[in-house]
Amino acid sequence: MFGQNSIRQRFFIQLFTASFILILLFSSFTYLYVKNSILNAKKEHLIQVAQNITTYQALYSAQRQSGKTYTNLFVTLVHLKHPLPEILLYESTIDGQNYITILYPFMLHNLSYLKITQDITPTVRLLDSIFQSIFFINIFGLIIILLYAIMLSKMLIYPIKMLTKRLSNINEHIMEPLNIHEIPREFEELGITINHLINRLQTFIKYQKELFIGTAHELKTPLAVIKLKNQVTLIKQRTPKEYIEALKVTNNTVDDMNIIVSNILNIGRQEGAQLERAVSVDIIPIINNKANDFKLLAVNEEKELIIDLRPSSFVVTIQPTLLNQIIQNFLQNALKFTPKHKTIKIQSYLQDEELVIEIIDEGCGIDTNIDLFAPFKRQGNKKGVGLGLFLAKSASDALGARITLTNRNDGCSGTKASLFIGQKLTCSINRQEFKTD
Repeated sequence: MFGQNSIRQRFFIQLFTASFILILLFSSFTYLYVKNSILNAKKEHLIQVAQNITTYQALYSAQRQSGKTYTNLFVTLVHLKHPLPEILLYESTIDGQNYITILYPFMLHNLSYLKITQDITPTVRLLDSIFQSIFFINIFGLIIILLYAIMLSKMLIYPIKMLTKRLSNINEHIMEPLNIHEIPREFEELGITINHLINRLQTFIKYQKELFIGTAHELKTPLAVIKLKNQVTLIKQRTPKEYIEALKVTNNTVDDMNIIVSNILNIGRQEGAQLERAVSVDIIPIINNKANDFKLLAVNEEKELIIDLRPSSFVVTIQPTLLNQIIQNFLQNALKFTPKHKTIKIQSYLQDEELVIEIIDEGCGIDTNIDLFAPFKRQGNKKGVGLGLFLAKSASDALGARITLTNRNDGCSGTKASLFIGQKLTCSINRQEFKTD
């Protein structure tokens, strides 16, 4: 039932210890309160008796005037050498009997005091009986608490056991999301997070398989071209010029293969970047610097890049390398597919506590029936391997952000690439900094 580093065992021990201390303190205070109340009542009674005797100068007269019978009292008159500063009350035990005694001034001019003693043995025995009753009640209460702690810990640990069992059965072939409605409300956030991780794992495994198959296919084709070209070249004797042309084709094919290998290496570098320590940084200057770099490239290709970033500051805890990869890929694609003398725009704004970053081009648009985030998926007739958007999607998933790729809906042809950075990633800063200019 319990084991080393058991949550249930720690909960059980803590609940039992806390309950034991609480019961002990409550019982002790209760017993002391009852005891003091009873003994104080006895003391008040002795003071009242002493006052009555002093007033009427005789025990019989005091009994008759007060209407009470003073039984179980021992009254004597004592003379002291020195006056007492106050009424003296004390308890004593003689031959197993308990007594309470009061010395009360009777005639101060001759230092005579009333010494009244009462046998409180029955009261002490009553208090002992109360103490024993409280003790046995506490033992019974602790047993009830033990049983309650065992049942409560079992009940509380059940959802965790259920989640553990479900997660232990997950493998790359059978990964079904958890049913949130079957999870206790307190574990809903955990269930949502686990489902998010399962979804990411499914996407990752799917894309990794496609990447593996795509890589084999992409490398197999140029290798086949090289082999075929060499076989054709070797069939008969050729001129030096023809050999040079064959070598040029081979070199171009090798260059294409190097591009594929470089992109695959970039995937490995990105996975390493996902392990970087996240830092709190203002991402608006980072985006602006990257946009300014591409603005120079756009001018060189006779295109225009417009930058409109709002708000002026947005602090986020993030891996800047992954953010740079996403923005760079979006800008590269926009620059690649936008014709000369056309415009590219990068803008950002706040929407429902999210920072939205958009790169809008005037290219040919996209085919919405193609999963462009899958590896080796290409759009249009532009040269490329088809791994850029796959890297961007992996980076956004690692950041906990979202990216979308849609066609423009403003009457112009082109594509709008969007990056959504949620409020959960951001630090709390002055709301005035989010105001647009």
